Amino acid sequence: MASPTTDPLLLFRQSIRTSSRIVPVASAESNDEVALSQATNLVFSDEGKRVVLPVDVQSRFMSSEGNLIDLRSIYFAWVNRDITIPEYNAAAEKLNEELAGGKGVHKFPFVERLNLIAWLEGAGEDTEYIKPLVGGDAGKGEEGGKVEMVGDDGGVKKERRGKGTLDPRLAQIYEGERRMGDRNSVLRGIKPTDFSHIRKLAAQFMTRKPTGGSGDIRSSTNISNNPSLALNQKPARRPDPIILLSPSASSLLRMSNAKAFLEGGRYTPPDHSTPPTMLAVSRIIKDMDPNRPIRFILVEGPENFRPEYWNRVVAVFTTGQTWQFKSYKWTNPVELFKHVQGVYLGWRGEQPPESVRAFGHKVLACSVEKWRDPGQPGAEQSRWRDREVVESIWKAIETNMRAKGWRKDAAPTSI
Repeated sequence: MASPTTDPLLLFRQSIRTSSRIVPVASAESNDEVALSQATNLVFSDEGKRVVLPVDVQSRFMSSEGNLIDLRSIYFAWVNRDITIPEYNAAAEKLNEELAGGKGVHKFPFVERLNLIAWLEGAGEDTEYIKPLVGGDAGKGEEGGKVEMVGDDGGVKKERRGKGTLDPRLAQIYEGERRMGDRNSVLRGIKPTDFSHIRKLAAQFMTRKPTGGSGDIRSSTNISNNPSLALNQKPARRPDPIILLSPSASSLLRMSNAKAFLEGGRYTPPDHSTPPTMLAVSRIIKDMDPNRPIRFILVEGPENFRPEYWNRVVAVFTTGQTWQFKSYKWTNPVELFKHVQGVYLGWRGEQPPESVRAFGHKVLACSVEKWRDPGQPGAEQSRWRDREVVESIWKAIETNMRAKGWRKDAAPTSI
């Protein structure tokens, strides 16, 4: 069993450092591993000794809401350290449903979880979420310099090993000490924040100053006439519009054949090789820029999107499967296609799925001739219609772009 001075967090960290197993068990006397939902204790191996701690014992880790986190939540976060935040939250909800008696694991926000895992792996000694051990040197907690235990009443019992005891007045000063956070918590708070828009505001202050030479008369004149214009400032570059393809395996248009179809006007079936994560296709839109083609970026998912990227999306290809939109800004397809042009590509002679028709009139349903082996007689004679289908798709996209405010040198700030 655990000694009165055993600190759960230090014991957990020591077990990770020595690669010792941490086993959830159904009782303090058992050594058989069980599911966390059925466990009442955790068994540690501390220098060859068997140490047992209850899963509901509180640790020194304090959440941003001011609550001490139990050992069950710490163990659950550690064993699920390699999964994404959505997967972690889903697993936590499932475990909470399995736990009886109103018990449940704490769902760590991103920054809390990051700090906990880094501390357990030994990446650092200081974190704003872990209450310090009182007395002695803070960095020697694992060597037995000081111990902080959580009592049954939620209070903190302070003890000190070695010579002497901690002065009560000094302990009171430590309790009133304000812990300084790291750069993530100070700059970003609980959730990560995107500061990319600050670059646009700072751009006008970061351009080169005039050299003051006598030969730079034109630049000096421009600045004197309009001081707000920066010297040699280049016109703002219009961002590339984005087209989202369907990641479904049943989609007729994938990353492997989209460029040949949208740029070359010829349909070929997608292959099974590893596709690129991003493609670029070019198209001349005479109403916007008759002299220079516009580059369109093709991707299959918005996983790497910044919030402002959604203003650049001009078309979404769909097969009618609603799971495609789970990670989109608008998860409801009817709402999505109020903002973005939709495109469904199917085989000629087959009706679009009922779900596509339910999405609304902003989804263009197109059909291409069914693919036949080029070695068969007459296989190439029907492929001339592919370009006609491609032109109808581009026409719908261009019409939507003009309506949303796309211009030669500007893109819409909101769609």
